[in-house]
Amino acid sequence: MIARLLLDEMFSPALAAELQARGYDVTALAQCPGGPGTPDDAVLDLAIGQERCLLTENVRDFEILRTQRLDQGRPCAGLLYSAAHRFPRTKPAMGRLVNALEERLSSGRLPRPGQIDRLP
Repeated sequence: MIARLLLDEMFSPALAAELQARGYDVTALAQCPGGPGTPDDAVLDLAIGQERCLLTENVRDFEILRTQRLDQGRPCAGLLYSAAHRFPRTKPAMGRLVNALEERLSSGRLPRPGQIDRLP
């Protein structure tokens, strides 16, 4: 199974472009129709429809949605959580984030549908 990743709206399309240049199937929400401002539930539907894991920093809201969906027997994308304090929006941190994601993508270690994980 090929590891595919959708970056939530807080992540720049430049991050997706860097990972794409390295050969990975990554897209940013900002590149999708509707883009930023898409309701979280619709972001999950998009990730499911594209068979992608979702990278987000919005742990609180997505954990609520994930729990609701699983309790209702509805599908939920795999969720990979990141933290702004660990990977701030600076050039040096961008490099660390690219490396952390590349390690996950190259090894196929992304959460499966309904599962979660966190970047270290």
